[in-house]
Amino acid sequence: MTHRRKTRFAAALLTAFAVSGCAASPGGSLDAQSATPSPTCLVHQKKEPAERYTAGSEADPRSVLEMLHYYTANGTKAFCDGKPPTRTDRQWMTLYTSLGGRRSHVPGAATRTP
Repeated sequence: MTHRRKTRFAAALLTAFAVSGCAASPGGSLDAQSATPSPTCLVHQKKEPAERYTAGSEADPRSVLEMLHYYTANGTKAFCDGKPPTRTDRQWMTLYTSLGGRRSHVPGAATRTP
């Protein structure tokens, strides 16, 4: 994705976020460790990304922005149990990079599937 496309996508997300009234939709949610504002390690994700993250222009902007922020701020940290990313973790990380997140912000195994 080019820088120009990323910028347009980010602008569209922010506009949609403002227009949406910030309402979150149900579905498989990212565990962004909200109880720990500055986590020292990552937890394994238990649920695959739901449509609220993957539905393109119909995705929930608040959820998408939270996911992008989580991996941008914490994605290079090790998992708390010391194990590599699971298949579900890799789905989230692949979504993050497909939305313009830098590969350097997630473990190298993020784009591989078992």
